[in-house]
Amino acid sequence: MTRPSVELVIFDCDGVLVDSERICVKVDAAILAELGCPFTEAEIVELFVGSSTEVYTAAVEERLGRRLDKDWQRDYEHLYREALTAELTAVDGISEALDRLTAPFCVASNGEHESIRHSLKLTALSERFEGRVFSAADVRNGKPAPDLFLHAARSMGVDPARCAVVEDSRYGVQAARAAGMRSFGYCGGLTPASRLEGPGTVVFDDMRELPRLLEAAGRS
Repeated sequence: MTRPSVELVIFDCDGVLVDSERICVKVDAAILAELGCPFTEAEIVELFVGSSTEVYTAAVEERLGRRLDKDWQRDYEHLYREALTAELTAVDGISEALDRLTAPFCVASNGEHESIRHSLKLTALSERFEGRVFSAADVRNGKPAPDLFLHAARSMGVDPARCAVVEDSRYGVQAARAAGMRSFGYCGGLTPASRLEGPGTVVFDDMRELPRLLEAAGRS
């Protein structure tokens, strides 16, 4: 049976549009060491990349053995902002991919609106997503829950079955599957292909290949 054509492409931001994960993992490691609950960079990639604030905080509290203030991360936001401002670049090949897409697209990220906008502006991608930025702050539950992707599809007026999600984390592809959307797992960053593979998911490592993969998905 032929699946519906793709009418909306929903991009994650960090690690998919902007090459931020490598930068943020280093900042995470420094912060967690300062808190007294060090995680290795490998652990951070495995446990936290693409996760919601709630998942991240719960894991840190478990290792610390105590609760943290509700807004504990705000004390460290300047460290991420400074590092990203100095080092952030767009993901290799994303501009070429966006140029070749025929379907509308948007971004849906677990990040806050301000941080998403900042990252897109730094990498000269903000105009491409003007008015089409969705954050976990807009919904009750962030990824891996499907809420954010369903909110983006609803806001853009597209049936979930006709949406394709581009993600680089296991939490993201889990959310896409839960939302009933096709997922495309980008393994050109920190997350290995094995963590993205699964039902309804195409794994790829070159962002320039995305338009062709989306076209093929619409024909299958």
